Amino acid sequence: MSGEANSPEGNGKVSRVIRIGTRKSQLARIQTDSIAAKLKELYPDVHSEIVGMTTTGDKILDTALSKIGEKSLFTKELENALERNEVDLVVHSLKDLPTTLPPGFTIGAVLKRESPHDAVVLHPKHRGQTLDTLPENSVIGTSSLRRAAQLKKRFPHLDFKDIRGNLNTRLKKLDEKDDFAAIILAAAGLKRMGWENRISQILEPEDCMYAVGQGALAVEVRARDADILEMVSVLHHPDTVLRCIAERAFLRQLEGGCSVPVAVHTEVKDSQLYLTGAVYSLDGSDSLKETMQTSIATAAADKILEEVDERVQRVGVTASKISGEAQDGAERLGVDLAKLLLSKGAKEILTVARQLNDAR
Repeated sequence: MSGEANSPEGNGKVSRVIRIGTRKSQLARIQTDSIAAKLKELYPDVHSEIVGMTTTGDKILDTALSKIGEKSLFTKELENALERNEVDLVVHSLKDLPTTLPPGFTIGAVLKRESPHDAVVLHPKHRGQTLDTLPENSVIGTSSLRRAAQLKKRFPHLDFKDIRGNLNTRLKKLDEKDDFAAIILAAAGLKRMGWENRISQILEPEDCMYAVGQGALAVEVRARDADILEMVSVLHHPDTVLRCIAERAFLRQLEGGCSVPVAVHTEVKDSQLYLTGAVYSLDGSDSLKETMQTSIATAAADKILEEVDERVQRVGVTASKISGEAQDGAERLGVDLAKLLLSKGAKEILTVARQLNDAR
C-alpha cells in the first residue's frame, strides 16, 4: 500500500502505521486524536502517527477569510502532503473543504455531526446578556460573512467587525481587551475543546442558519487507496453523510464559497431529508430562503450490498456502504433547491455581495 509503514512490535507481530495529517491548532489536534482513537478501537493492530502542518489560512491572520480569495485556505498544504504520500489520510472540519476536491482525492468518511449551530460567547462584563439585550452599537466579532449578514438583519442595533485567529486566539482577544462585547463561534469547536461553559447563547436557525458541513469532521484520502478507503468508511454516519451531501450540492450549484453569504439548515425526520437554504446580501437586507424535502427511505438490503464502484463520488464524498439511491436523492435535493433560488434571483444577490466584499 502506498505510503504505509509497518513496525514490528515487541511480540513479533507486525502492526500497521497510518500517518494522519492535520492542522496544528489545538482544536484540530483534538479532532484528529478523536479519529485516531476510533480507528485504534476498530483496528487494534493499527498505530496512528499524527503529522501536524500549518496551512495558508493559519498563517494569514490580518485579513478576513472572505478577502483572501483562496478556496482551499485550510486544506491545500494537507492535500499536498497526501499527494506526495507523506500522509495516508487527512482530518478536516468538513466546512473547510471545497465542494469540488482536487482530482485523485475523496472524502472517505463523514463522522457524526456535533451541533452545527453558531454560539455567542460574551465578554465577561456582559455575562448573563443575549444579543437582544446588549447595548446599542455593541461590537460583535465574527470572521464570517454568513453570520454577519444574518445577524445584522436580525439585530440591527449591533455592530459587526472581523476577528481572525484560531479558537484560543479569538477568545483571548475577547477576554483581554474591550474591543468586542461578544464573538460568534461554531458551537461544535467550543464543545470539542471542553469550553461549553463559555457558550452564552446558541443561535437557532431562525436567528442564524449555519455553514455547509458545519459541525462535521471529514477524513480525506487518496481515491485510489482502496484499503484505506475501506478502513475509514466504517466511520461514516449515514444521516450526517446525507445531510452534508445535500448541503454541499446546494453550495456547489450556487457556486458559493466563503466570499459570499450562503447558509443552510438540514434535518432527517421520518425518512425525509429536509433542506433549507438561503443567500444574503452583505448587510442582510436582501435575502432568499426556501425549504425542500426528499425521501431517503433506505432501499432493500440486497440492493445496498450490490457491488459498488468506489470511484463514484457525490460532491467529493465516497460512501459505498450507504444506499446510493438515498445519496443520489440528497444530492438532487441540494441541486434542485439551488436552482429554485437561482430562478428567484440568487445569482444577482451573490454577485453584488461578492463585488461589494472585493471592494471593501
